[in-house]
Amino acid sequence: MKLQFWAIGKNHEPYVKSGVEDFTKRISNYYKVDWNIIPVPKNAGMMSEMDLKKKEGELIMEWLEKEDYLVALDEHGKQLSSEGLALFIQKTANRSIKRMVFVIGGAFGLDELILKRADFTWSLSELTFPHQLVRLMLAEQVYRACTILKNEKYHHK
Repeated sequence: MKLQFWAIGKNHEPYVKSGVEDFTKRISNYYKVDWNIIPVPKNAGMMSEMDLKKKEGELIMEWLEKEDYLVALDEHGKQLSSEGLALFIQKTANRSIKRMVFVIGGAFGLDELILKRADFTWSLSELTFPHQLVRLMLAEQVYRACTILKNEKYHHK
């Protein structure tokens, strides 16, 4: 199974870039993994929140393949423990899914089109985080899940 991390917005800010790169490299010891940064639509500042989310949703849909397993990161999704995430990833891999896509929306979140298409909606927390920080947290938590599955020492409980 290949993992894809997608985010609407600009490239990783320096304060998260090295961490994202480090955890992404670590994940690659377990799964093929790539980041795709989907640029904010042109004229985004001129669009309403609803129109911007809709346009971002359309861009995401253009990138998706029919058989992709889509995990939408959304504040209203299901929260998982680190062990729960590990089990979720393992169960998904056991289903012979070729590509598991984790998507982080833009400034206003994900459009209903994406939330309806999602196979799973995941909430990192009830707290609100900057999108750049969510990228780092996503990479770290997926890495942590990988080490849990391999019974390695990174995760302590």
